[in-house]
Amino acid sequence: MPRVLIADDEDSMRSLVARAIAMDGHSTVTAQDGAEALEILTSEAGAFDLLLTDIQMPVMDGIALALTAARDFPELTILLMTGFADQRERASGLNAIVHDVVTKPFSVADIRTAVADALAARNKVAF
Repeated sequence: MPRVLIADDEDSMRSLVARAIAMDGHSTVTAQDGAEALEILTSEAGAFDLLLTDIQMPVMDGIALALTAARDFPELTILLMTGFADQRERASGLNAIVHDVVTKPFSVADIRTAVADALAARNKVAF
């Protein structure tokens, strides 16, 4: 069962995403910002298959989190979420470390598909 760490500062979004991807049998852990997500990643090193993070968050944003996570956990697949066009542009330079950027608002089906695609790509690389 893949483990997914979800970082988003909006409670409702974290909850929606966690419920949506749990429908596919994924185990989820949530964090309210990038700093908390990094603490979880560090304390449970190697325990996650996917990091799904919002870009715009207080304390540590998703770009800083993605850069640190990619450096410290190179096997981790990273998927970003954003509702802001300028944030999507900031992420465009991260193609080497980020699987994709999902634009908010998205449907439950959209996020489930994005997670499935990211995990499938991870599995292709692993074998």
